[in-house]
Amino acid sequence: MSALIAAVVAGGPLVAGWSVHLWWLRRRLESARRDPLTGLWTREGFARRAAVLLRDPRAVVVLADVDHFKHVNDTHGHAAGDALLRATAGRLAHYTGPTGVAGRLGGDEFAAVVIDRHGMADDMLAVLGSVLARPAEGLDPAVHTSVSLGWARVADFPGEGLPELLRRADEAMYAAKRARAGVRRAGIGRLFATVAGRRSGRRGAVA
Repeated sequence: MSALIAAVVAGGPLVAGWSVHLWWLRRRLESARRDPLTGLWTREGFARRAAVLLRDPRAVVVLADVDHFKHVNDTHGHAAGDALLRATAGRLAHYTGPTGVAGRLGGDEFAAVVIDRHGMADDMLAVLGSVLARPAEGLDPAVHTSVSLGWARVADFPGEGLPELLRRADEAMYAAKRARAGVRRAGIGRLFATVAGRRSGRRGAVA
């Protein structure tokens, strides 16, 4: 018995060391899945969490794209553009809350998944569009733009996963942008021709 106790005591520091190492690795992995500019999940981290939420038919997939972002960068500088992205990300994260997930897919494109428990996604996203269009706090009020939103409800497209729902939300967002409508819901069928599940010109589209 004394030999067993001695072995446990001797191995204690090793076990503790491995525990700290594993904790450190988890933290590093978590950080790697966070966008350094906005703090939102990157595409991989977003997809992992969104997949869980999409099991609920009330889930809604939202795609948000900042309008005229290049103009903001060219006119006011990249620091102003970065501040605008951070403000957009913060407001989107506040909208999704602890029960949803928001991510930055790249550039000025953001995505979110929320559970529409009360069937009010239309109204809530219209409000979100107005909130996202407000000037970023601490910046010149001239540094602002609108944000186009497209969204798709899981129940409308049974059997479709995140890539397909993002495509539909992307098409709806593009329709909203062209019509200057602010928000557009994905309907049954295709709004625009897509290539490899992405509208032509978007990341992931191939000839």
